[in-house]
Amino acid sequence: MSEAKPLATPSLEAVRQRIDALDAELLRLVDERASLARIVAAAKAAAGDGDKFGLRPGREAAILRRLIAAERRAASPALVVRIWRELIGDSLAGQGPFRLAVWGGRDPGRAVELARHRFGAAPPLRQVAQPEDAIAEARRTGGVAICALASGSAWWGRLLAEPHLKVFAALPCLAAWGELSALAVAAVEVEPTGDDRTFWVTDASGSVAAIEAALGRDGVAAELISEGGGLRLFALAGYYQREDERLARAPGRLCGVIGAAPAPLDV
Repeated sequence: MSEAKPLATPSLEAVRQRIDALDAELLRLVDERASLARIVAAAKAAAGDGDKFGLRPGREAAILRRLIAAERRAASPALVVRIWRELIGDSLAGQGPFRLAVWGGRDPGRAVELARHRFGAAPPLRQVAQPEDAIAEARRTGGVAICALASGSAWWGRLLAEPHLKVFAALPCLAAWGELSALAVAAVEVEPTGDDRTFWVTDASGSVAAIEAALGRDGVAAELISEGGGLRLFALAGYYQREDERLARAPGRLCGVIGAAPAPLDV
């Protein structure tokens, strides 16, 4: 019985030709997708919604989770996310107002990097000197504030007084890109995605362990992520609405939900 011959390795020239062919096909598909995005923008304008913010964080999370879960041979989750964030960001920028204001705390470069990873290169980006300046941008249609979770700054506590503004994204969106460093805020609807973190603020003065234990007795898993100005910000495992009875029983007189975001997409 003769031995099977090993499969021939394609030549470098053949591989390059295949890459060129794929590039042409990718361009065709990207162009078709961009054309469909223009149709969506035109339909919204015809319906009188051309000046509304088209950001839908829940739908974006569903798209990316489906893509990351799809069978692949070599494309990493990071590559998939970067490509589709650019496509989604470009589409949003063509549908109406879309601007970013970034406050980076002690590491502004990192905050800008995270903002671009999350929203792509299409929306204009402005760095600001104070978190209040970023929040002011979020009050405008199409404005998104990206603010660092910086020691001693409790900018997130101000959202208790502005229920129309919500945290909708935690940056970075992939665990492979590092620890939670910033939050994105806008006047958008936040919906459950099936795997979320809810952001909850309290002025409770007890120990962190005591607060987490009190929440735990009601079945709420919590983790402190920032504190300052007499306030503490916790990430709660799961999606909780502002009026949830379990949170109404939680410690603190001044407390509440300020938004929710998908958990890291690669976990």
